[in-house]
Amino acid sequence: MRIDIISVLPELLESPLGHSIMKRAQNKGLLEVHVHHLRQWAVNEYGQVDDYQYGGGAGMVMMCEPLANAIDSLSKDRRYDEIIYMTPDGQRFEQKIANRLSLKENLLIICGHYKGIDQRIRDHYVTMEISIGDYVLSGGELAAAVVVDAVGRLLPGVLNDETSALTDSFQDDLLAPPVYTRPADFRGWKVPDILLSGDLKKVDEWRYEEALKRTIERRPDMQQE
Repeated sequence: MRIDIISVLPELLESPLGHSIMKRAQNKGLLEVHVHHLRQWAVNEYGQVDDYQYGGGAGMVMMCEPLANAIDSLSKDRRYDEIIYMTPDGQRFEQKIANRLSLKENLLIICGHYKGIDQRIRDHYVTMEISIGDYVLSGGELAAAVVVDAVGRLLPGVLNDETSALTDSFQDDLLAPPVYTRPADFRGWKVPDILLSGDLKKVDEWRYEEALKRTIERRPDMQQE
């Protein structure tokens, strides 16, 4: 999979995409992430990529021309399955969306800034708009990193144990059950006996029951959908 990201602050993506599982995925050649500085396509020698909004009001808007030129330039080399704009008013990002995106070959992500991007880019280029929550960040870079991480870890071969991702929260419309590790008794706090029994069928039943209980308690909305 290849993911291209358009940003005015690419340095914000260096750390989240350059360590741990994302680094491993790229080193294995399973994931390519390329961050492109929007100012490469600036409208003048001063690197301008934003301007005042028509109609007045506070805040700058990312201009049509640099973004259109960036998308056109990058699209010459490949066809993007989705052109994604990270925006607070987009579709809420969920595991099912990550699963679907992990099956794609080429994604392009636009990181907004200021008051956002010119609506004409959204109307004529963007195929998918994603929000990671009902709040506003300084820019789309951190949100883009969340999407790349959630999608990248699902690619075959990225995780040491590929079945791990299948038991994550939300994969089966349930939150993950409680987990324990050694020691079995810590300060008198004991691991449930069932997990020490060696009976895999009963362990699976316990985990399902605990996952269901946790979901009903913490996210009853997931059971109503």
